[in-house]
Amino acid sequence: MNKNTLNNLFETLKEDFNIEEPKLGHQQRFLNKLNNQKETIIEESKSVRKLWRPLIGIAASIVLLISVFVGIQQSSNSSELASISPEMANTQDFFMSVITSELEKLNSEETPEFQDLIVDALFQIKILEENYEQLKLDLTESGDDKRVIFAMINNFQNRIDLLQNVVEQIDNLKQQNIKQNENSTTI
Repeated sequence: MNKNTLNNLFETLKEDFNIEEPKLGHQQRFLNKLNNQKETIIEESKSVRKLWRPLIGIAASIVLLISVFVGIQQSSNSSELASISPEMANTQDFFMSVITSELEKLNSEETPEFQDLIVDALFQIKILEENYEQLKLDLTESGDDKRVIFAMINNFQNRIDLLQNVVEQIDNLKQQNIKQNENSTTI
């Protein structure tokens, strides 16, 4: 647009502009109204906050109690070998101590050379542990079925066998490395 066109536009609309002055004290009345509205809004928001704060605390407490109750129910619903009889408790303790011992042996052999073998073994152990968790649920549902008990014992034995095989493989690889070093130094 051209400057002259704008000037012409304002000249033609000049009579439509509001050129009246507000009444005396207009600004003060306006500020008073704004202040009154602000105080009203603050009071309403504070009362709403005061109402919700205890309700949120109560709701959080209820959720916490429900989650604890559900956790207790789930832990009491899953059976282990130890819950069947004292002999089974001894069996479970024996297997767990052997597994712990074999895991310690495996972890003591952890070197970059055997890292892949150890990682694979731990992955297989994890799969067997997940299967054991499923067997615990099956034991609960079956009512101490002998087949499930046997499968649980078999799972323990499989974990021990796996760990022992990996430790043996590492020992064999060490022996091979020693023999290769001896052969290379004698040649």
